[in-house]
Amino acid sequence: MKTAAFAGWKTRLHVVCMLMLVAALAAFAYAPAALAQAEVAPLPNETVVTEQLDVVAAPQPDAPAEEAAPAFDHGDVAWMLTSTLLVLLMTVPGVALFYGGLVRAKNVLSVLSQVLVVFSLVVVLWVFYGYSAVFSAGNAFFGSFGDKAFLKGITADTIDGGLPELLFVAFQSTFAGITTALIVGGFAERIKFKAVILFSALWFTFSYVPMAHIVWGEGGFLKDRGALDFAGGTVVHINAGVAALVGSYFVGKRIGFGQGALKPHSVPFTYIGAMLLWVGWFGFNAGSAAAADTVAALAFINTILATAAAVLGWTVVEALTKGKPSALGAASGAVAGLVGITPACGTVGPMGALVIGLAAGVICVWGVTGLKRLLKVDDTADVFGVHGIGGIVGAILTGVFSAPALGGTGFADGVESMGAQVWIQVESVLFTVVWCAVVTALALLVTRVVLGLRVSEEAEREGLDITSHGESAYES
Repeated sequence: MKTAAFAGWKTRLHVVCMLMLVAALAAFAYAPAALAQAEVAPLPNETVVTEQLDVVAAPQPDAPAEEAAPAFDHGDVAWMLTSTLLVLLMTVPGVALFYGGLVRAKNVLSVLSQVLVVFSLVVVLWVFYGYSAVFSAGNAFFGSFGDKAFLKGITADTIDGGLPELLFVAFQSTFAGITTALIVGGFAERIKFKAVILFSALWFTFSYVPMAHIVWGEGGFLKDRGALDFAGGTVVHINAGVAALVGSYFVGKRIGFGQGALKPHSVPFTYIGAMLLWVGWFGFNAGSAAAADTVAALAFINTILATAAAVLGWTVVEALTKGKPSALGAASGAVAGLVGITPACGTVGPMGALVIGLAAGVICVWGVTGLKRLLKVDDTADVFGVHGIGGIVGAILTGVFSAPALGGTGFADGVESMGAQVWIQVESVLFTVVWCAVVTALALLVTRVVLGLRVSEEAEREGLDITSHGESAYES
């Protein structure tokens, strides 16, 4: 019995020792936590003494290297992609429908085809040599035709000015395309299709390309003189307007012009085209900021306000002079306002934009009526009366309303007064008119010698849809 009792006691002693060992280990393991807790929250009326220990931090693994920031802002890229699409919308279908509605039913397909094919031709020529000749270093009138010809040296990863350079190439290609396509409206309904193509190639090369470099390119003649042209008042609208005027003189008047009304066959076509132009013009103007920033926002609201003011101005003048405002007049007023604000949209304030739009709308009514009769010209779609005159009005008033005192953002670098800026703007207008008129005349002379300009009288009477393209827009 004693032996069994002693064995049981020994077993219980082993268990107690094991429990004490476990408790000691647990106390050792949790001692740092208990000490920290005691330091933070000591018991009341108890003084806690702790010993400062030098602790060497364990080496930490190297933090992953931060990713390199992208060379461009994704928001800017998204906006410029959208702007490029909007300018494409302006041309096909915007300009095509606007002009297509203004001609007679027998010529509508010819105008649609001319706008589309001319735009496509210029986009191709733009990447062949146009982009290089405008936006590379050269002299005061041309950049280098070879530096970036066929987009040499430009890859998907090439960044220029905070944007993928291919995107900037695409955006500017739509400017070149729409400018050349605008000229079609001046001599529509009587010019040979092949003549339009040859003339467009020549005009793009020797009028648009140098003018774009002169105004926007590195070392450009007018750019260095301080001319302000945010989105193309001189480069696009005066340039195209003067070309259409000269072209209409060279090709001659349509059969029956001045003897009776040559009425538009579809005002709804023209109206829809004008509204597509208004929508697309936000890419044209606000996109010229080349970023989704405050300058783009300024150009955006100016495009809204100037166009609205021009519609109202044209409508009021037409109501007072003709007794009834027309839908065609309101649509034309919208285009006049868009043209007028183009050179100024990034440098004038909203109130200045209203005045410019109103002035463009009112003056362009005279441009397509009184001035047209004075010039004795058959400008089919009133390209000069709207784009030429509207561009001149906008370019000159840019010098006025860019003044900070009138809500503008300021004059060009080195220009200190409104008078000086206005004079520079006048010089830029005169230079553009002369350059474009001379180049257009020479291009038309070459085209006349090589291909001839005008279709036969029989073909004109039958209509260019059938005689030039072998199809008809409206089957009876």
